[in-house]
Amino acid sequence: HFPEEEGVSVERIWQLVPDTADRPGLVWAGTQPSALWRSTDGGVTFELVRGLWDHPHRAEWGAGAGGQAIHTILPHPSDDSMLVAMSAGGVYRSPDAGATWAPSNTGISAYFMPDPMPEFGQCVHKVARHPERPEQLFVQNHRGVYRSDDGGETWRSIAAGLPADFGFPMVTHPHSPGTIFNFPLVSDGERFPPEGRARVWRSRDAGDTWEELGKGLPDVYYGAVLRDAMCVDDADPAGVYVGTRDGVVYASRDEGDSWGEVARHLPDVLC
Repeated sequence: HFPEEEGVSVERIWQLVPDTADRPGLVWAGTQPSALWRSTDGGVTFELVRGLWDHPHRAEWGAGAGGQAIHTILPHPSDDSMLVAMSAGGVYRSPDAGATWAPSNTGISAYFMPDPMPEFGQCVHKVARHPERPEQLFVQNHRGVYRSDDGGETWRSIAAGLPADFGFPMVTHPHSPGTIFNFPLVSDGERFPPEGRARVWRSRDAGDTWEELGKGLPDVYYGAVLRDAMCVDDADPAGVYVGTRDGVVYASRDEGDSWGEVARHLPDVLC
């Protein structure tokens, strides 16, 4: 819980992330309102990360449609740096395990703001990276799909080739650096796939080109896939899984080439 003098309460826990294998007791949590928490005892107790909570930008962080939350936490696999993303505030990086923080959104658009390329305030939906190529990161933004090759310092668009640049999930392949998966939606006002067809899009070259994957997915679909409702396993070939807002789960045993329905009539699949 927050210190009493802060006058706020934890509304939701959006993300729980264990740190690297070298730090087995270290666990991070991201909450709504946008705060980062650290546990050094495997999640038994948590403390507020003051370096981010006390950042001078915090008073200006906004809230996305789902609330103001830290939903992505990416500890670096081999050093003390880490990255978080929030809606709405954008990407922030720390070089020192959370002690200090700086915004890191150069190249990411916030079309809904007076300055469409601000230092912070972007509504980032998800960030992903491959542990074997930790300086390469991928973002699904609130309109915009981006890649960074310098650890998040700068970003460039990789939306060319996708049918739309709006969406929520961004997933990296477990074995193949540069292979990523995405589920585009028409726009922020039309949250369903282009042409009403459920399709996963895959890139094998870090977003330079994209291919449409739809074998076994419905050709008539007017729902959405949310930011944590797509994932991969570590099998070989990798399994890919998609959960929808109308309570259906689809699975692929062959890295997205073909799909089958494995569950239905669930509530919204959030994770």
